Amino acid sequence: QVQLVESGGGLVQPGGSLRLSCAASGSLSTINVLGWYRQAPGKQRELIAGITSGSTTNYADSVKGRFTISSDNAKHMVYLQMNSLKPEDTAVYYCSAATVVANIYFGRGTQVTVSS
Repeated sequence: QVQLVESGGGLVQPGGSLRLSCAASGSLSTINVLGWYRQAPGKQRELIAGITSGSTTNYADSVKGRFTISSDNAKHMVYLQMNSLKPEDTAVYYCSAATVVANIYFGRGTQVTVSS
């Protein structure tokens, strides 16, 4: 089992920045990919960024060049730096952990609202 707790969401103006954090606990040695998903009202949850245990990153086209995922393995943390935010980035953001046995875990999510 892996437990994930997100923090750092909030209200920000268009063009602004936010940094999301996620604290992981539990069976950490089984995790091979950490990621961030988001779900906007009326839409499906989508994967927007991932980082492997070898620090390889990937991003959805919608956030590439604006968002950066990073991890601190010593602190069991994963982060999402979000810059140049747009109203369409408004969503609930979920931290995720995929394990070597193909389980995936999610946190409860944190709301990000981009509005003037």
